[in-house]
Amino acid sequence: MNVTHPRPRTTRTAALAAALAAVLLAGTACSSKADGTSTDDGADGVKAGPGVSDTAIRLGALTDLTGPYATLGKSIVQAQQMWADETNAAGGICGRKVEIVVKDHGYDVQKAVTAYADISPDVVALPQVIGSPVVAALLDDIERDHMLTFPQAWAASLLGKDSVQVLGTTYDLDMIAAVDFLTRTKKVAEGDSIGHVYFEGDYGANALEGSTWAAEKAGMKVVGQKIKATDTDLSAQVSALSKAGVKAVLISAGPAQTASLAGVAASKGLTVPIVSSAPGYAPQLMKTPAAKALEAMVHVVSAAPAPSSDLPGVQKMVASYGKKYPGSPVDSGALSGYNAALLIGADLKKACEAGSLTREDVVKAHRSQHDVDTGLGTPQDFTDVSAPASRSTYVLKPDAGAAGGLVGVEEAHQAPGIDAYLAARG
Repeated sequence: MNVTHPRPRTTRTAALAAALAAVLLAGTACSSKADGTSTDDGADGVKAGPGVSDTAIRLGALTDLTGPYATLGKSIVQAQQMWADETNAAGGICGRKVEIVVKDHGYDVQKAVTAYADISPDVVALPQVIGSPVVAALLDDIERDHMLTFPQAWAASLLGKDSVQVLGTTYDLDMIAAVDFLTRTKKVAEGDSIGHVYFEGDYGANALEGSTWAAEKAGMKVVGQKIKATDTDLSAQVSALSKAGVKAVLISAGPAQTASLAGVAASKGLTVPIVSSAPGYAPQLMKTPAAKALEAMVHVVSAAPAPSSDLPGVQKMVASYGKKYPGSPVDSGALSGYNAALLIGADLKKACEAGSLTREDVVKAHRSQHDVDTGLGTPQDFTDVSAPASRSTYVLKPDAGAAGGLVGVEEAHQAPGIDAYLAARG
């Protein structure tokens, strides 16, 4: 893991000199860090741009190691570093070693904006950016820089950007799948009310779109409870949902909120099914006082399989991760982080084969990929910038004895109505 240091401020005189030099050189410059383009060729004839030298390819990660998704961030960082180590041991990519520059923003948007400004001149792509609010704040810069970016965020509002790739399903599709699961398994019925606890911002808003649409189609209504990322005691929300007579609860928040919801609901007698979005669960929860309630009441909808899956690719990754990071649980973050790294590695290899590792050409290589299967879940299609890469969702369940604290309940499948929903959303 590489850590960059802030650059020293130039003096006013030096800044003026640099500006004059830039004007004099503007007519003949052949590369630019500002727009991510370059016509420089490496020693091997491959075009290079920011983040690429004759010996190295540098990638960036804007993560959360100290905020509400710290456990997720740690897992993603470790998984992607493991991929980089494996890749380099096998000779690297395009004859170059892969380096990952990691910056912790603590789920603080302003810190993330500053971190992006610091590392963006020196990396070719971002295989990790945690947080829908963070990605939303960086969208214009990412598009300007042609910086291929894989958010660890799944809001539908992030679709439609050439350089930004939401991997797997979006939050709304997962919540449609959640309502379908509750309906098919007869945990709720027409006329019932379903609670939905959700973070403010794009994450929660997009999840609520999906649950509201699906509930309406099923003849049910959603009772919403909006919360902040800093809210960790959901006693008030549980009381409100209990008073509303909900027959099930959806949650689109973080692990701390899911634990509080399940624990408080169980203690207050609101023993109804709870279905969480994938970012709302972490295996560490199974070592908290809420573990019993989580096992009894909670399911998780996710574009990724459980770490305990019998898929060969998952089993191999889990074994490697456990060997490299003994004592670290193999959670959904490890799987999604490794998956993202494999995908960006494939994009870089394809761009190299085409003779260019400039940012624009890495994006072009990515957008040409369809029916991509890393062995860690369902195939994905990256050719349509406005559509989710996948429409299939797994249903999982907490299990303290399983790898990653989750076991599969239903294999990935597309919930009924999703095509109609996406067509209506445009």
